This record gives sequence, structure tokens and C-alpha cells, in this order.
Amino acid sequence: MAITYPLALPTIKGIRAIRLVAKNSVGVNTSPFTFSQQVYKHQGQIWQAEASLPPMTRAEAEEWFSFLVKLNGQYGTFLLGDPHAAPRGSASSTPGTPVVNGASQVGSTLAIDGLPASATGYLKAGDYIQLGSGATARLHKVLNDADTNGSGEATLDIWPDLRSSPDDDSAVVVSDAVGNFRLSTNEIGVDINEIELFGITFAAIEAL
Repeated sequence: MAITYPLALPTIKGIRAIRLVAKNSVGVNTSPFTFSQQVYKHQGQIWQAEASLPPMTRAEAEEWFSFLVKLNGQYGTFLLGDPHAAPRGSASSTPGTPVVNGASQVGSTLAIDGLPASATGYLKAGDYIQLGSGATARLHKVLNDADTNGSGEATLDIWPDLRSSPDDDSAVVVSDAVGNFRLSTNEIGVDINEIELFGITFAAIEAL
């Protein structure tokens, strides 16, 4: 059976811990004489992740190890998000039907609509959204609390900046948001101890 990317994570055993890193490309030049700084913000913004799995039996571990080997190192991609980050805002219980409100949007804000009207704290700072799906899935973090107006519209401050301009009325995922990632290295291993418990960790970077 042909392998099609991106892969979905195995469900037999969940991730025990994950470290998500928001990396920015910023240049800083410091004077050796006055220590004054010149700072330049480049366009580069990318997610990185380090994940560890709980101790597993061989049957459980082999599903995860096979999944990672299927990626062929950094070639293949998979969908990953924060498994412990349900929305803190009211979107968790009354999401509405969030969609992009207007085409040709760029930068670090996103106008959306299709939301419950006049909802305070629809999304909270730190919540995640997803734009696109499959290979085009992009993970964004909401940076400020967002309320909706009487027409069910809101404008979100997000990181990273929009990778491309989403189409008007394209879906905005507010629960179980994921992005498209690849492994950070071409090597993957499994640790096996004397009582036949298996341990797996892996590092990943956003696939752009």
C-alpha cells in the first residue's frame, strides 16, 4: 500500500510531553564599544517541536516506531499540534462555523466570521487555530484575547504571520489544531530496557 503524506499520528498511545518552540529570525548587531544594539526582524518564523512518548510495550512501540520509519527521515511529513491545548475561550463549547472573512489577507492579523455573536473571550491568548488541511495545514497561536461583534466577526492577532493569503470563507479550525511537520533529523531510534519497556522521543520542524 502506497504511503501518502502527511501522516496522522498513531492513536495507540498518546504523547506524554511536548515542547513547542516558536522560532523567529531576528538579527542583532551589538556595538563592542557602547553596547548599543541594532535589531532587524527578518521574515522567518517557524515552529519546532520535541516530543516524548510514555513507556510502552513492544506492541505499542512498534506502531510508533513504524510510523516514524515511514517518514523516511526528513522526507515525509506528519500532522502535529499540542495534544493538551483545548481552546481556553468560549470556542471550546460554542465554536460556531469559523471561516476566513475576506480574501487577500496578509501579515499577523486574521479577520474571521461565522462565529457566535457578541461572545466575550471567544478565543484566549495562547489558543491555537489551524488554516488549511493536509499538506497545507498551518498552525497559528492566538496572541491576544479575541471577542466577537454583533455580526459574529473577530480579528485575531496570530503567530506566525500568514504563510499565504487564505481564500475567503475557507475553514478556520479552533479545536485540535495541527500543522504540517517533518522530522528534524534523518535518524530515529528506540530505547529498550531490561524489563522490555520501550521509549521513543523525536524532534520535528514545521514543513514549509
